[in-house]
Amino acid sequence: MKVILIISLILLIAGVVLWIHDCITRRHNGGSVTSEEVQSAATAQEDEADSEDCCGMHMTCERDSLLTAVSPEVVYYDDEELDRFRGRGADDYSDEEIEEFRDVLLTLLPDDIAGWGRSIQMRDINLPTSIRQELLMIVAEAREARSRQHA
Repeated sequence: MKVILIISLILLIAGVVLWIHDCITRRHNGGSVTSEEVQSAATAQEDEADSEDCCGMHMTCERDSLLTAVSPEVVYYDDEELDRFRGRGADDYSDEEIEEFRDVLLTLLPDDIAGWGRSIQMRDINLPTSIRQELLMIVAEAREARSRQHA
């Protein structure tokens, strides 16, 4: 019993140290999500998509999503008007254009949000920075809620 408590305490301390390091790193980066973090998350999600336990809550789930990493087919979510932003920089949007992205994001069904993010990526549309952060947060929260349901 003591061994379990000691191991749990060590894991807890390691988690707190990693959390503090993450907070410091994010503060140093201005709280923004870097492209390396996005690429790292995408790689992790692609690795998870290969497992049979795919939860369907990430952008590249091969079992539950029509949008796989290798699929050339683009699925639209009644958002064809966003194609006019193809190739534009993430910081080059007006407030009205950002709201247009937000309106689409907030009207999606929960099961469609991750797929929409993948669709946007495949269409070479850079989401406005704030919308990209909202999308990543929504997907992460949904995955976390899903994993809590399975635990």
